[in-house]
Amino acid sequence: MTSQTPESSTDPWFQDRFAARIGGSHYGKGNEIYKFELIKRAKRKAIADHPDRRMLDFGIGENDEMAPQSVRAVMHREIDRVENRGYADNGITAFKEAAAVFMHREFGVQLNPEKEINHCIGSKTAYAMLPAAFIDPGDITLMTVPGYPVAGTATRWFGGTVHKLPLLPENDFFPDLDGISTEVLARTKMMVLCYPNSPTGKTATREFYERVVAFAVTNRILIVQDAAHIMLSYDEAPLSFLSIDGAKEVGVEVHSLSKGFHMIGWRLGWVCGHEKLVQAFADVKDNCDSGQFMAIQKAGAAALADSEIPKRVREKYRRRLEKLVSVLRACDFACEMPGGTYFLYTKSPTGAGDRVFSNAQEAGQFLIHELSISTVPWDDCGAYLRFSVTYEAEDEAGEDDLMAETHARLLRARLKF
Repeated sequence: MTSQTPESSTDPWFQDRFAARIGGSHYGKGNEIYKFELIKRAKRKAIADHPDRRMLDFGIGENDEMAPQSVRAVMHREIDRVENRGYADNGITAFKEAAAVFMHREFGVQLNPEKEINHCIGSKTAYAMLPAAFIDPGDITLMTVPGYPVAGTATRWFGGTVHKLPLLPENDFFPDLDGISTEVLARTKMMVLCYPNSPTGKTATREFYERVVAFAVTNRILIVQDAAHIMLSYDEAPLSFLSIDGAKEVGVEVHSLSKGFHMIGWRLGWVCGHEKLVQAFADVKDNCDSGQFMAIQKAGAAALADSEIPKRVREKYRRRLEKLVSVLRACDFACEMPGGTYFLYTKSPTGAGDRVFSNAQEAGQFLIHELSISTVPWDDCGAYLRFSVTYEAEDEAGEDDLMAETHARLLRARLKF
């Protein structure tokens, strides 16, 4: 019996053992660099080349503030209690009940905490697990782009394919549901939405969600709505998909305590909606994790019980976004206040001085290297830059100082649009 040898003498013996879904025998050999790694490398070089020039970081996609002291106090207390030492499995009743109260208080949505809610170790894990419950080889998941790719990655891992729905300004950053072919619809099992949308900042309307419910019923498609930014809604009151008549019959909504509660890194969220869909998620989850630490769930329950926390978070990022929009407009960016999220998604400059940018990636690299201004480029649906207002500033005076410096640097660049 002969064993298969690696492709080169430098490969480990197991090089041909990697699964095809992550590259098979070519795993680890690609030279394509993920855009966030490009940003990190560019930032490191800019800091090394210009140690006296402050990096103005608008690329960070996570809250710049710690969880409120009241939440941390609960964590301090609960971490020492022996009853919290064990596995939480599919979640503790106290957290599910707190999530149910929150959903009713904020959105008027009535849920059974034991049957229609299940916690997750951050919403990212939910998007990785939900396709396991629904996607078979050959099935399709509809995904809006630009967007968070995890559910799409998991879909492909389970043998399915992703059909992209571009979010374009001419469609007001809503997917064109009428433009999906009958062939694609016949194979589609699941559609993943995200509103308030990351990165475009668009918020959903009741009319849009009503169309989604009708679309799901007509085409027998399950809906997964990503509500990570839901409490960061500015143009209207936060709107839950599940508050729409019939929505609970066609899908689930995934919530997170990261964005709206300053609990980045605590890894806590929940999936809620139709009882059987939540149960399917729970069954998959049972085979993937043993639940989040109970002390964190109890701290999360305390956060959800305090209606003032998301209000304070929302007003902080609303204030910062208003300042950023004013600065960017003064530098010829065509932008407006987003409806939600802490992101500002705006057309990328096409050049600077005598330089021409072929895409947002080039514009983003120019801003980092030449101006020490970090953003996130998106070239999925045209050339756009995403600015985040989660930069670090101690107070409003610090915010104003950073805005003034941003304005001065952008003006010196002589950007073209």
